[in-house]
Amino acid sequence: MANGRINKPAGRNSNTSKQQIVVRTDRPVVVDATNHIAGRLSSNVAKLLLQGQRVTVINCEKIMMSGTRANQIREYRIFLDINSVINYKHGPIHYRRPDTLIAKMIRQMLPFDKKPSGKLAYQRLRTYIGVPNDTKPLEKIQFEKALITKEASNYTTFAELCRVIGWTE
Repeated sequence: MANGRINKPAGRNSNTSKQQIVVRTDRPVVVDATNHIAGRLSSNVAKLLLQGQRVTVINCEKIMMSGTRANQIREYRIFLDINSVINYKHGPIHYRRPDTLIAKMIRQMLPFDKKPSGKLAYQRLRTYIGVPNDTKPLEKIQFEKALITKEASNYTTFAELCRVIGWTE
Protein backbone atom coordinates (compact mmCIF):
# COMPACT_ATOMS: atom_id res chain seq x y z
CA MET A 1 0.00 0.00 0.00
CA ALA A 2 1.56 3.22 -1.17
CA ASN A 3 -0.10 6.64 -0.90
CA GLY A 4 -3.40 5.11 0.18
CA ARG A 5 -3.55 2.80 -2.87
CA ILE A 6 -3.64 -0.94 -2.94
CA ASN A 7 -1.18 -2.38 -5.44
CA LYS A 8 -2.73 -5.12 -7.50
CA PRO A 9 -0.62 -7.47 -9.58
CA ALA A 10 -0.58 -6.42 -13.21
CA GLY A 11 -2.62 -8.55 -15.58
CA ARG A 12 -4.45 -10.52 -12.89
CA ASN A 13 -7.97 -9.32 -13.15
CA SER A 14 -10.94 -11.34 -11.94
CA ASN A 15 -12.56 -10.94 -15.35
CA THR A 16 -9.60 -12.18 -17.38
CA SER A 17 -8.43 -15.05 -15.18
CA LYS A 18 -11.37 -17.29 -16.06
CA GLN A 19 -11.14 -19.13 -19.35
CA GLN A 20 -13.93 -18.70 -21.83
CA ILE A 21 -15.10 -22.01 -23.27
CA VAL A 22 -16.20 -21.61 -26.86
CA VAL A 23 -18.17 -24.51 -28.32
CA ARG A 24 -17.61 -25.03 -32.02
CA THR A 25 -19.65 -27.89 -33.42
CA ASP A 26 -19.68 -27.14 -37.14
CA ARG A 27 -16.95 -29.54 -38.38
CA PRO A 28 -14.54 -31.73 -36.50
CA VAL A 29 -10.81 -31.25 -36.75
CA VAL A 30 -9.54 -34.47 -38.36
CA VAL A 31 -6.05 -35.43 -37.24
CA ASP A 32 -4.15 -38.03 -39.28
CA ALA A 33 -2.06 -39.74 -36.59
CA THR A 34 0.35 -41.50 -38.96
CA ASN A 35 3.96 -41.21 -37.70
CA HIS A 36 3.07 -39.08 -34.67
CA ILE A 37 4.64 -39.65 -31.27
CA ALA A 38 1.87 -40.71 -28.89
CA GLY A 39 2.46 -38.30 -26.02
CA ARG A 40 2.96 -35.23 -28.17
CA LEU A 41 -0.11 -36.04 -30.24
CA SER A 42 -2.17 -36.54 -27.08
CA SER A 43 -1.19 -33.19 -25.61
CA ASN A 44 -1.99 -31.31 -28.84
CA VAL A 45 -5.36 -33.02 -29.17
CA ALA A 46 -6.16 -32.32 -25.51
CA LYS A 47 -5.50 -28.60 -26.07
CA LEU A 48 -7.85 -28.56 -29.05
CA LEU A 49 -10.54 -30.33 -27.04
CA LEU A 50 -10.28 -27.86 -24.17
CA GLN A 51 -10.66 -25.00 -26.65
CA GLY A 52 -14.05 -26.39 -27.63
CA GLN A 53 -13.15 -28.13 -30.90
CA ARG A 54 -14.51 -31.53 -31.90
CA VAL A 55 -11.52 -33.71 -32.76
CA THR A 56 -11.40 -36.94 -34.74
CA VAL A 57 -8.16 -38.96 -34.68
CA ILE A 58 -7.75 -41.42 -37.56
CA ASN A 59 -5.11 -44.10 -38.27
CA CYS A 60 -4.56 -44.80 -34.58
CA GLU A 61 -2.74 -48.02 -35.33
CA LYS A 62 0.10 -46.02 -36.97
CA ILE A 63 0.91 -43.90 -33.91
CA MET A 64 4.49 -44.32 -32.75
CA MET A 65 5.84 -44.79 -29.26
CA SER A 66 9.46 -43.87 -28.68
CA GLY A 67 11.66 -46.66 -27.46
CA THR A 68 12.49 -50.14 -28.59
CA ARG A 69 9.79 -52.67 -29.22
CA ALA A 70 10.99 -55.01 -26.48
CA ASN A 71 11.06 -52.22 -23.88
CA GLN A 72 7.54 -51.01 -24.71
CA ILE A 73 6.14 -54.54 -24.60
CA ARG A 74 7.86 -55.24 -21.28
CA GLU A 75 6.47 -52.02 -19.72
CA TYR A 76 2.93 -52.76 -20.89
CA ARG A 77 3.10 -56.36 -19.66
CA ILE A 78 4.09 -55.06 -16.23
CA PHE A 79 1.02 -52.81 -16.38
CA LEU A 80 -1.12 -55.82 -17.31
CA ASP A 81 -0.06 -57.54 -14.08
CA ILE A 82 -1.69 -54.79 -12.00
CA ASN A 83 -5.12 -55.90 -10.84
CA SER A 84 -7.21 -56.30 -7.75
CA VAL A 85 -6.78 -59.19 -5.36
CA ILE A 86 -10.51 -59.29 -4.61
CA ASN A 87 -12.11 -58.85 -8.02
CA TYR A 88 -10.74 -57.99 -11.44
CA LYS A 89 -13.45 -55.35 -11.87
CA HIS A 90 -11.85 -53.25 -9.13
CA GLY A 91 -8.50 -53.03 -10.89
CA PRO A 92 -7.57 -50.81 -13.83
CA ILE A 93 -9.06 -51.56 -17.22
CA HIS A 94 -6.39 -52.82 -19.61
CA TYR A 95 -7.17 -51.59 -23.11
CA ARG A 96 -5.78 -53.59 -26.00
CA ARG A 97 -7.01 -51.71 -29.09
CA PRO A 98 -5.00 -48.79 -30.53
CA ASP A 99 -7.97 -46.42 -30.69
CA THR A 100 -8.94 -46.99 -27.07
CA LEU A 101 -5.31 -46.72 -25.92
CA ILE A 102 -4.91 -43.26 -27.48
CA ALA A 103 -8.31 -42.16 -26.19
CA LYS A 104 -7.20 -43.15 -22.66
CA MET A 105 -3.93 -41.25 -23.10
CA ILE A 106 -5.81 -38.13 -24.21
CA ARG A 107 -8.29 -38.51 -21.35
CA GLN A 108 -5.43 -38.54 -18.85
CA MET A 109 -4.29 -35.17 -20.21
CA LEU A 110 -7.72 -33.61 -19.62
CA PRO A 111 -9.14 -32.55 -16.23
CA PHE A 112 -11.56 -35.47 -16.57
CA ASP A 113 -12.20 -36.19 -12.88
CA LYS A 114 -11.69 -32.64 -11.63
CA LYS A 115 -13.82 -30.37 -13.80
CA PRO A 116 -16.97 -30.73 -15.91
CA SER A 117 -15.12 -29.08 -18.80
CA GLY A 118 -12.84 -32.14 -18.95
CA LYS A 119 -15.77 -34.54 -19.35
CA LEU A 120 -17.37 -32.32 -21.99
CA ALA A 121 -14.05 -32.12 -23.83
CA TYR A 122 -13.67 -35.90 -23.76
CA GLN A 123 -17.15 -36.32 -25.25
CA ARG A 124 -16.01 -34.32 -28.28
CA LEU A 125 -13.22 -36.83 -29.03
CA ARG A 126 -13.51 -39.64 -31.61
CA THR A 127 -10.72 -42.13 -32.36
CA TYR A 128 -10.66 -44.62 -35.23
CA ILE A 129 -8.56 -47.45 -36.58
CA GLY A 130 -8.03 -46.65 -40.25
CA VAL A 131 -10.04 -43.97 -42.05
CA PRO A 132 -13.85 -44.08 -41.75
CA ASN A 133 -15.94 -43.12 -44.77
CA ASP A 134 -17.43 -39.99 -43.21
CA THR A 135 -13.98 -38.41 -42.69
CA LYS A 136 -12.55 -39.12 -46.15
CA PRO A 137 -13.74 -35.87 -47.77
CA LEU A 138 -12.60 -33.70 -44.82
CA GLU A 139 -9.22 -32.00 -44.67
CA LYS A 140 -6.73 -33.81 -42.45
CA ILE A 141 -4.10 -32.06 -40.36
CA GLN A 142 -0.85 -33.18 -38.78
CA PHE A 143 1.07 -31.58 -35.94
CA GLU A 144 4.60 -30.80 -37.15
CA LYS A 145 6.10 -30.84 -33.65
CA ALA A 146 4.53 -34.22 -32.88
CA LEU A 147 5.95 -36.05 -35.92
CA ILE A 148 8.82 -38.51 -35.50
CA THR A 149 12.29 -37.08 -36.05
CA LYS A 150 14.40 -40.23 -36.35
CA GLU A 151 14.03 -43.32 -38.49
CA ALA A 152 10.86 -45.34 -37.98
CA SER A 153 12.94 -48.30 -36.75
CA ASN A 154 13.63 -46.40 -33.50
CA TYR A 155 9.91 -46.37 -32.66
CA THR A 156 7.18 -48.93 -31.97
CA THR A 157 3.77 -48.60 -33.60
CA PHE A 158 0.59 -49.02 -31.59
CA ALA A 159 -0.39 -51.88 -33.90
CA GLU A 160 2.73 -53.88 -33.02
CA LEU A 161 2.27 -53.28 -29.31
CA CYS A 162 -1.42 -54.09 -29.32
CA ARG A 163 -1.02 -57.32 -31.30
CA VAL A 164 1.43 -58.62 -28.69
CA ILE A 165 -0.80 -57.73 -25.72
CA GLY A 166 -3.93 -59.32 -27.11
CA TRP A 167 -5.54 -57.20 -29.86
CA THR A 168 -7.10 -59.29 -32.60
CA GLU A 169 -7.94 -57.25 -35.65
